[in-house]
Amino acid sequence: MKARPGYFGLFGGRFVPETLVEPLRALTKAYAKARRDPSFNRELAAELRDFVGRPTPLTFARRLSAQLGLKLYLKREDLAHTGAHKINNTVGQALLAKRMKKTRLIAETGAGQHGVATAAAAARYGLSCTVFMGTEDMRRQAPNVDRMRLLGAEVVPVSAGTRTLKDATSEALRVWSATSSDTHYVLGSALGPHPYPTMVGDFQSVIGTEARRQVLAACGRLPWEVVACVGGGSNAIGIFSGFLKDKGVRLTGVEAGGRGIGSGLHAARFSGGRPGVLHGTYTYLLQDKHGQVRNTHSVSAGLDYPAVGPEHAQLRALGRARYVFATDAEAVAALKILCRLEGILPALESAHALAYVLRERRRLRKGSIVLVNLSGRGDKDMPALEPYL
Repeated sequence: MKARPGYFGLFGGRFVPETLVEPLRALTKAYAKARRDPSFNRELAAELRDFVGRPTPLTFARRLSAQLGLKLYLKREDLAHTGAHKINNTVGQALLAKRMKKTRLIAETGAGQHGVATAAAAARYGLSCTVFMGTEDMRRQAPNVDRMRLLGAEVVPVSAGTRTLKDATSEALRVWSATSSDTHYVLGSALGPHPYPTMVGDFQSVIGTEARRQVLAACGRLPWEVVACVGGGSNAIGIFSGFLKDKGVRLTGVEAGGRGIGSGLHAARFSGGRPGVLHGTYTYLLQDKHGQVRNTHSVSAGLDYPAVGPEHAQLRALGRARYVFATDAEAVAALKILCRLEGILPALESAHALAYVLRERRRLRKGSIVLVNLSGRGDKDMPALEPYL
């Protein structure tokens, strides 16, 4: 699907200041070499098994399925070490950083799960770790701030702009440009300048590989639809990758509808955005008529970002995946339902994907198999949920 290196059709690329050109070239070369090296792939596979806890299970949501009139399966990334899919990518990038002789990892984080996963990988491999996090996200994701610090990471508050993920990413890129000689930037989603969208997508493809095998074993056939939430889009790209060639399987990404598209308080890039450049990649983003990046809103810190990964932009352009949104209220309602019917507390990010299934249940084929990627667990969201409880 990549028309030229670093691009997904028209989207992607590498739009960065001169100070980042050489670090990105070096990273591209090192990653290409590592992925061809059987020893790297063996070490990564062993770490995903023994440290991350893969494969993660596939759970049939029996009671909720009975209510919906379909067969709902959950890919349980919430059961991966540190509580989300983010660890798949951070382990891969940390192993790559070691091969490149780097001694320090830096990362951005919104919901905190990527920060926790980076801190855990740094501790595992004896690397120092600094995580940049917006002060608004630090407030609403306080449990993860404590976890990062306990794992040995320095958490740097970012108070610029909206004090959320966009601003943390900007600060991480700025610091990396000045420290790349000994520092690797562990970007957390399938966005940013080349090679990050490809590299992160590759590390997360283990989700789709496992899910396809598991659903065939459980059901004897492929699902009718695969659903995942989409912030930057790494968990969605990860699970979609296992089904891209299966034209009969519908792929649906669910963005953050916030308080509704009409309110302007949302992060639904495909429902209110247009193509442009942010953080080094050409993709869909929320911007005003002057090209200024618009503020976003979501009850979920991990979806509160104004751009989407470039591969998602291409999948939409090709018509291979469709993108919808769920509001804050719908996501919270879905979270409560999964808790009470299945005994599973999902992350607010993941609850957006489930909210779509609940909302569209009458339009889904009766008795069909629907697979939802449960990208993370919701312990971290308890402070944000308090107003709704």
